[in-house]
Amino acid sequence: MMKMNLYRSLLLSVIVLGAIACGNEKKKDEKEIGKSESQSPLITVDTLVLKKRTFQKQIVCNGKLRAVFKSDLSFDGTGVITAINGSNGGYVKKGSVLATLDNKEALVELEKSRRAMEKANIDLQDKLIGQGYSSDTTGIPTAILRNVKISSGYDNAIDQLEAAKRRLASCYLIAPFSGRIANLDAKIYDRSANKLCTLIDDSYFDVEFSILEAEIEEVTKGQHVKIIPFINDEKTFYGDVTEINPLIDEHGQVKIRARVRNADRYLMEGMNVKIILEREIKNSFVVPKDAVVLRDGFQVMFCYREGKAVWTYVDVVMSNIDSHVIKGSEKKQTVISEEDVVITSNNLNLADGTDVTPNNRR
Repeated sequence: MMKMNLYRSLLLSVIVLGAIACGNEKKKDEKEIGKSESQSPLITVDTLVLKKRTFQKQIVCNGKLRAVFKSDLSFDGTGVITAINGSNGGYVKKGSVLATLDNKEALVELEKSRRAMEKANIDLQDKLIGQGYSSDTTGIPTAILRNVKISSGYDNAIDQLEAAKRRLASCYLIAPFSGRIANLDAKIYDRSANKLCTLIDDSYFDVEFSILEAEIEEVTKGQHVKIIPFINDEKTFYGDVTEINPLIDEHGQVKIRARVRNADRYLMEGMNVKIILEREIKNSFVVPKDAVVLRDGFQVMFCYREGKAVWTYVDVVMSNIDSHVIKGSEKKQTVISEEDVVITSNNLNLADGTDVTPNNRR
């Protein structure tokens, strides 16, 4: 009986000690968990100090470049091409000979016309002397001189000589302006076709684009524009508005034309470009687009106050490529002020009251 009681006492002691050990282990675990939570890293954010400044209001459109001077060139006459002076992409100056036709027959005809002109001149002198006049025609009555020129064949010889000169000139294709050759497919010894090539003056380009009727007051003649090629958004060219078509089409749009200088010959005929028109709006609260996020259907900005992110409702008044103009929310009746410290990064990870640490302050 005494052995039974002793066994029960030992068993009870083991159970009690086990319970105490488990309790201590649980408290230790809770302590470790609390320690881990207290050491969770703060969210690092970029900030800026809100101030009123000038905002560049932008209208962004798409357009296509058109050469200011562009012409499809062809020979006036027909014949076999004997020379081509240039190639696609080559630059030629105004008055340069681009190509030549076989001119043998034209040279022969010109020489015959010159001889006929000399003979007609001699016949004219003979007829004038025969009528008692000298070779000096200044004192001869106009009607008499005219009749003598016709009867001697002088006027007809002049017409033939001019026609021969024009035929010879038609054997040469002359550049009407300086520019680059395009669409040149002909070869030497081909017969002249309807079009030999296209000449493009690529020193300046016109760019045509359309804006909405509601934006027409934002554009004025002479206004500066930025032109950015689709193929390289790091290249920016600058031009000026030259034309505003005084007509609103059936789509509620107005056609605008601007001219841009091709400074480094990078731009090409037909190139697709993005056009940005800018107008300054002064005294505006301007923040980067990343500073405003959408929460519960409202536009929200976070301000940094005493180590925490403070949820602030705002209204976006206008936007450009990278910035918003903001004001306090009318529906939520919030107010924003100069010197507010605005959080501009990691906004998607924030909630009202989140602990944050600023990385910078601009």
